[in-house]
Amino acid sequence: MNRNCKILFLCFFLIIFYGINTGVWADEEIFRHPLTPQTRAVFNAACFSLSERPIVRGNFAQEKYLNRLDRSLMSSGNFLITAEHGMVWETLQPFPSTMIMGKEFIMQSRPNGQKSVISSQGNETFAQMADVINAVFSGQSDRLLENFEVFFLGSVSNWNMGLLPRDSVFSSFITKITMSGGSAIRSIRIFEQNGDVITYTLTNHNYPAALNDNEKAFFTIP
Repeated sequence: MNRNCKILFLCFFLIIFYGINTGVWADEEIFRHPLTPQTRAVFNAACFSLSERPIVRGNFAQEKYLNRLDRSLMSSGNFLITAEHGMVWETLQPFPSTMIMGKEFIMQSRPNGQKSVISSQGNETFAQMADVINAVFSGQSDRLLENFEVFFLGSVSNWNMGLLPRDSVFSSFITKITMSGGSAIRSIRIFEQNGDVITYTLTNHNYPAALNDNEKAFFTIP
């Protein structure tokens, strides 16, 4: 699995698991607040909110800071998250492409019809991440604690979180993650080992009761 797929897969894991609202703290500030018995209850309540929104649609904007070039690249598009099937990351600008992350595959397609598919079979990295995601779908916050050292501050409606990877799968390409939120995802920032930083901003959320036929087709391997 290449690094871009790993980043998107990890982002999928985090987006599915959490809702985010307002109130962004400085990146380093949150790491002064390790999870405590008092904040654990709020943390668990935030995790439990997953089950209330099994399908989420919206728009995203991504800014990727490239450390080696000291410049940022911007992209934007639409996203679809479904607890039953996976996630669709549809980039519209500057270059159209679609990344589909199902429970058993990752597929990237381009406007010219070219598609690439990565199967979970025989892929230990994919299988390990999928196992974590499956646990997250059922609101098992303990699984997150197994894979990350968690820092937490705020209330259920307005909280901030920092994550330091414990697992070698994540720490091989991620140094830390910061998030802020409440009931719907607004931002996630991912710090890579090479010094690059990816910031996702999610807006215009809506929560349909079911997928339409076109959306269901995303999760069928051609």
